[in-house]
Amino acid sequence: MAISQVSVHELVNYLNQNLDRDNLPDALAVQLIDVREPEELAIAHLDGFINLPLSQFANWGNQIHSLLDRDTETLVLCHHGVRSMQMCQWLVQQGFTNVKNIAHGIDAYSQLVDDSIPVY
Repeated sequence: MAISQVSVHELVNYLNQNLDRDNLPDALAVQLIDVREPEELAIAHLDGFINLPLSQFANWGNQIHSLLDRDTETLVLCHHGVRSMQMCQWLVQQGFTNVKNIAHGIDAYSQLVDDSIPVY
């Protein structure tokens, strides 16, 4: 099964639409996951993402259905898009129905959208 991808420009639209707390319903319209390591988040991060580092899969993997809703649109971020694609594929195998990879990751976001986010 092919995983849908969103560009970093499309991500901006998601963030603008879904992180405006005054206009949100009771639950978030989108789930945002960052699979990078805590050290990477210390360098560069985006607000609104929950951190589920792939290297710590043993700590959160069996809790994924209590952490996230399988039917809510889910966007996954990493540095360049490789680890996030792995996470997307795993989420689909776990029964998640609306998963999208953020193409080219936070590196592209830093370069194309917001140069205040450090490049590393």
